[in-house]
This record gives sequence, C-alpha cells and structure tokens, in this order.
Amino acid sequence: MLISANTIIKRSSYLILLAVCLCLPGCLESTSSPYGSAKMDTPDGMIAYLEAQRLPALKSVENWPNKFGPGLKLTTAHYDVYTTLLEPLMLSQVPGFVESAYRGYQSQLPSPIKTNTRLTIYLFANRQQWEDFTKDFTGPQAPLYLKIKAGAYFLKGDCIVYNIGRERTFATIGHEGWHQFNSRHFKYRLPSWLDEGIAMQFEISKYDRGLFTFQPGRNLYRLGSLKKTLINNKTIPLQKLIAMNPGEAVIDSDDTVAAFYSQAYALVRFLREDDYGKRLADYQKLLYEGLAGQWPIPEQFVQIASDRNIPMTVRWNKMVGTAMFEHYIEDNLNDIEAEYLTFCRKIVYPVRLK
Repeated sequence: MLISANTIIKRSSYLILLAVCLCLPGCLESTSSPYGSAKMDTPDGMIAYLEAQRLPALKSVENWPNKFGPGLKLTTAHYDVYTTLLEPLMLSQVPGFVESAYRGYQSQLPSPIKTNTRLTIYLFANRQQWEDFTKDFTGPQAPLYLKIKAGAYFLKGDCIVYNIGRERTFATIGHEGWHQFNSRHFKYRLPSWLDEGIAMQFEISKYDRGLFTFQPGRNLYRLGSLKKTLINNKTIPLQKLIAMNPGEAVIDSDDTVAAFYSQAYALVRFLREDDYGKRLADYQKLLYEGLAGQWPIPEQFVQIASDRNIPMTVRWNKMVGTAMFEHYIEDNLNDIEAEYLTFCRKIVYPVRLK
C-alpha cells in the first residue's frame, strides 16, 4: 500500500506530539524526590535523599528549625553542620569533606589526639542568609564581618560559611576549619605564619568515594601568587615573615598580603617536604608542644598564649613566631632562608602565569 508524504508527515507529527505529552508530566515532576513523596528542594525530601545514599561519614540528618531558611542539621563523628543549602550533590559531599579535613588536621601532628566534642559549622545557601545570621551572631562587630567579600569567618569557636560554588566553598571550609580545630584543641595559639600556612594546605582537595584527599601541591592560586612574588622580587625576608601577622601585611600593600600568604603556605610545605622531610619531626614537635602548652615562652606571655579572649598583639606574635621557629626549626635564619627560597623556586617552576 502506498502512503503519501503528507500522511507520513502527519503521523510523524502525531507521534512527536504524543511523545512530548507523555514526557511532559515527568518533566514537571522532576523536582520530586525518588526517595519519597517530598520534593528534593525541601528538608524532608533532602533527608530522604541523604539517608538513602548511606554516606560513610554521615551519622544522622534532621530538620533544623531557624529563621533564615529551610534547613538541616548534619551530624558526623566530629561535626554538627547546620545548613540551608539543599543542593543534593554538594550537600551529600559535605559530611565526607569535613571528616576528611578533620583527619587531615590530625595528620599535622605526630599522632592523632582524642577529642570529645563536635565542632560546629553553619553553611548557608546564599549571602543574604549569611548576612542575616552574621548580624545576630556578631552583634556590634557585624559591620566588620560584613566587609568579607566572599567565603567565611571563624568566630566564637564556630565556622560561618555561605555557598560560593562547590570548590571555593570547600576550600574555605578546609581553611577556616583548621583555625577552628587548633583553637579548640591547642593550649597555645599559633603564630600567624604557622596558623595561616597550615590552613592553606587544606584549600585543594579531590573527591573519592565519599571522602576527600588534600593536595596542597595543586594549590595553583597560592603557587601563582608565590611565583609572581619571586619574579617581582617582592619576597618577605624569612626573619620578617615568621614575625608578621596578616594585619601588618594589609596595612603595607596588596603585594605584601600576597607575599605573606603565599610564602607562609610555602614555608609549611618546606618544613614538611623539603629534602625528603628532614625537618618534619621538628615541625611536628613544634605543633605538638604548642598543643600541650609546653613551649618555652616567658611567663608574661603564657596568658596571652592560652587565652583566646585576649586579642593577639603584634608584639606577642613577633616574639613567639620568631622564638619558636628558632627553638624548634633553625636558629641560623640566613642558612635556612637560602634553602627555603630554593624550595619556593622549585615548586613554582611548573606553574604558568596568565
């Protein structure tokens, strides 16, 4: 039987229309959770989704009633994460990330320490929620914290973060999480070069089956900044670097800020990695005795070293940063500086600047 072209076209159009009609209900219901009747963008729907994933680091998930937005509380072995972020892929990775970071923080020490209380992180879906929370949380200091352009801050023992994209958000949590970890567990506060230098080791990570590994050697942002500092001959001498804090760098110039952070990042890597880790034991002893409150520091500095409610002074940071480096690592700064700069040039050699 012969069928005209018009008939074929009409039948084809009918089949296409039928297919569209059949698919349309599914498209309209795409926000529904396959793990229950609740929608994926609701707390109940996300609870069902996360529980069905059987995430290795997630102990429990429940509703978080709050005035900032629909939210959840995620509980892991070491963290309580309060969040209004209801994006399934990213949220399902948060428990594994924070627990992997916790293990990474422990790996800075010669042996893990036992801890009894969980740490708290607030992760907001957007900046407006973060700002609203910050106004309540920081009170009169809110204008200062609201100047933060993107990311997070650490205050009163808690990390306060908002979503700025998966990679950048996780980098921020990894960085601020180190400040949170050592502030909670170390008896003595760390000098700035060491505290910031370690924090930057947790800015780059790789996801693997529910958990993460950290890759400080792939931190192209810090490496690029370090390479520019070296090329422009803007390096901070080691004696000055170990005595500085970020506030002094900010007052100086943007170049000094870039140099301080990138060189502190490189200095921690140098102490851990250079010459097959020949200084690693000394580095870990420096950290462990700070953890235990066993640094040989003058009595007049003990209170400011151990009481986080006292603002860290420039004088204290300068004295402790220098004295502890010379006591635990090397008292001949000229000799070690040459090795340090050689290491810096080596790690930035493969980096291409735009």
